[in-house]
Amino acid sequence: MSVTTPDRPGLTMSGRPMSLPLKDVWALSRQMVGHFVENVAPCGTLPGDAIYGDVTTITRTCLELAVSMLDGKDVRAKTERLEDAAGQWAREGVPINTIHHAIHEGFKIGLDLVTGAAVRHQSLGADRGGDAGSEPMLTLNTADYENLVDGAKRVVEMLDTMTTAVSVAYVRELKAVVSEHHTAVHTLTSALLGGHPTSTMARECGIEIAERYRVIAVAIPPHPEEASPMLDSKVVARRKLRRVQAELALRCGESLLSLLSVDGGTLLIPAEQFDDEGLEKLVGRLSHAARVPVTAAVVTTASAEIPTAADQAHQLLDMVQRLQSVPGLYRFDDLALEYQLTRPGPGREYLGSLLDPLDEHAELLDTLQTHIAHNLNRQRTARLLHVHTNTVDYRLKRIGQLTGFDPTQASGLWYLRSALVARTYGS
Repeated sequence: MSVTTPDRPGLTMSGRPMSLPLKDVWALSRQMVGHFVENVAPCGTLPGDAIYGDVTTITRTCLELAVSMLDGKDVRAKTERLEDAAGQWAREGVPINTIHHAIHEGFKIGLDLVTGAAVRHQSLGADRGGDAGSEPMLTLNTADYENLVDGAKRVVEMLDTMTTAVSVAYVRELKAVVSEHHTAVHTLTSALLGGHPTSTMARECGIEIAERYRVIAVAIPPHPEEASPMLDSKVVARRKLRRVQAELALRCGESLLSLLSVDGGTLLIPAEQFDDEGLEKLVGRLSHAARVPVTAAVVTTASAEIPTAADQAHQLLDMVQRLQSVPGLYRFDDLALEYQLTRPGPGREYLGSLLDPLDEHAELLDTLQTHIAHNLNRQRTARLLHVHTNTVDYRLKRIGQLTGFDPTQASGLWYLRSALVARTYGS
């Protein structure tokens, strides 16, 4: 373990280190964060994990950096930690003005603590040495005055060091995360989805068009905190999207083409980049990054057929959502029959009518839909519906009696599932 040697003398006031009131960085950082929430408007609308995680960490790092500068110690390692924290905030879409507001507000508190401690120390000295009943007076000797001036200069240096570190790291990370949204790349993706010539644009972007693509339709549901009246829903949604984009950039690199918003969009990934298992893992990682369950539908196709494949993928995604299927990755090949059942015609109308006897029994229709969506698992169906498994069995039996199709038999289940698919698209 290396020991850092001070490169200049530490500052003192009345013989005491000027940094002394700031030494307990853990307790002080918690105190400051509480003040930020109450008095710094942007902080009050941030999600809870940002306030009590990221904000507290970066506040503590700034305090440690301030103590080191006042003590005349090397601050390179702490500056790097501050840059890392700022980069993380950029990846999550936290506004940079919120970070700077917190830093400057923290400086106000820190200055009050430092100057307040000096005044109290001088007052105590005056009380011990003065006449009884006399008013304590604050006096500064030459050394204290020089240290006070040097302290003011170092405060400016601290602000310069911190704001520079935050700004440089934030902008650098932001450019890395949103590089895929460069105008040329965005135009290339739109051109591929629209079926327009792309060779010239591809050369401009430095991206080689693959022969075959995984065309993925993605649905990203709202994060629970987007509905909180105490938080800024746009900030929460933007952070969610930034995390997804960062994960995609990490896993897919520059070959990825995408058009994404806070609620989903379309991804174009070269077919050879992921096998089926790898693609499922990617969707799982996106769910982890978004902190909400992501649903996706994929169609693999030649680059010339991307527009048709994108339309199919989004229709498949719509069908999966209508059926309230569990989040995850769905392939066109696995649900081709269900997809065909959604096409207009007399067959779809007939199948949809098979569930008409359940119109007056909403609990039966809900049970059937939940049971099928969760792979006929009686225990999970009961848990989701907050009923006993015996109740699920009774309802399935009633469904068979009313419709004439037994959901516990393969033939009956086939008709009921087909009817459920067709009915979601009925008028």
